[in-house]
Amino acid sequence: MSVPQPPSQPNDRNSSATTDINPIFALKELVARLHREQHKIQDLLSSLGFALRSFNNLNQFLDLITLMATRGTEANGSALILFKPNGQVRLERLHCQDNGQAKTIRKALESATSTVTASFTQPLLVPVIAALDNQVSNYLGPDVQLFGTTINVRKIERGRLYVFSSDPEYTWTETRQQLVRLVADHTAMALENHELTLEVRKKERLDRELEIGAEIQLRLLPRQCPTIPNLSLAARCQPANRVGGDYYDFIPTNHNQLKNRGESPTPATQNSKNAKKNFSESPWGIVIGDVMGKGVPAGLIMTMTRGMLRAEVLNGHSPARILQKLNRVMYADLENSHRFVTLFYSEYDPETRILSYSNAAHNPPLLWQAATKTIKRLDTLGMLIGLDAESHYEDAQVQLNPGDKIIYYTDGFTDAASQSGDRFDEENLILNFRWACEHYQEPQAIQEYLFDQVQQFIGSDNQNSDDMTLVVMQVK
Repeated sequence: MSVPQPPSQPNDRNSSATTDINPIFALKELVARLHREQHKIQDLLSSLGFALRSFNNLNQFLDLITLMATRGTEANGSALILFKPNGQVRLERLHCQDNGQAKTIRKALESATSTVTASFTQPLLVPVIAALDNQVSNYLGPDVQLFGTTINVRKIERGRLYVFSSDPEYTWTETRQQLVRLVADHTAMALENHELTLEVRKKERLDRELEIGAEIQLRLLPRQCPTIPNLSLAARCQPANRVGGDYYDFIPTNHNQLKNRGESPTPATQNSKNAKKNFSESPWGIVIGDVMGKGVPAGLIMTMTRGMLRAEVLNGHSPARILQKLNRVMYADLENSHRFVTLFYSEYDPETRILSYSNAAHNPPLLWQAATKTIKRLDTLGMLIGLDAESHYEDAQVQLNPGDKIIYYTDGFTDAASQSGDRFDEENLILNFRWACEHYQEPQAIQEYLFDQVQQFIGSDNQNSDDMTLVVMQVK
């Protein structure tokens, strides 16, 4: 009699094998999925990086942003909303996989941004993010799976990138959120690069305009000192910037004399020996001025001053009368500019060696008298040009003699500061001018010496913060 054997249990063995296989299979699936997600991130980064390097146009790059955010996360659509400097919250880009829904979603998002813009006068404040998220969510509806991330440029919130899906089974995994943040970061980089490019272009344009302004100003200043009987001249203008507010000029007055005599300065008259003699021996206007301020505005006012002064000189009035009329003409233009002009105008007569002058609050020129080896300040009472339309100015004269020397200068010399903060001041300028007059005979040498002394005072490696102009005149 046989003993019954227990039945075999093949199902248990198969169940055990299945139990052993399922975890391995699941692990492999997990690893494969992670690899796919990693490759997806790498592909997205590679594509964004290439686009960022290749597109010089910001609009071309932004066209790509919503498309890549949508496809990279396998969502239905994506929207880029930017905060504008004028306070507007604007839908910048929108991409929808379903073109039929695009119009409806665009209308919803534009309604959301309009509502936020109307609610906030300062849209870059932190509460606008929460308000915008709330409005976008409300307008898109509760069935939409929505994720948004902020676009930060230089630590300033400049917009939001939203990605959405209407699939009820759709979930915002950590990988998908990371992909959206990566797209947002590249968008921020594109915005920053665009702004930096605009800043560079603006700076290049301004640099070019400054170069043109400096070139025009250089052409307006005398290219060389004129030849005047019994007189030797040297002049130099050293602007602190490329365009400065200092001004000096040598203005012949002979054309007005020919006009008063009923003559016309025809080529035949000008080429004659007598005309050349009259031209050189007629009085010459010698002027120096300074516009309050520096840079392009000061340069423009300096140019205007030069043109108006030259026109006034032709009327043949005294220096004080010329300044008075110039002040009245320029007052209307300078009244609201908060800028004024200091000006010293003089006329030298080569025949008599008399210097007639009037001062509109400029640094008084210094006269070194060779006979007594003393220094005299050439000054008269007078207000700034452009301060008061009814300002009055005084005339004065001084008889010059052979060996006398005069320096016309701007306050860039006396206001020059050393590294310790001390000013060069007028007293120091007088001491150096006296020494130069006693040791140098030529105006050019005196000019170079005074510029060198100021440069040594402020330091050889430093640059003066103000324009410096110097005209040296010596009576032969």
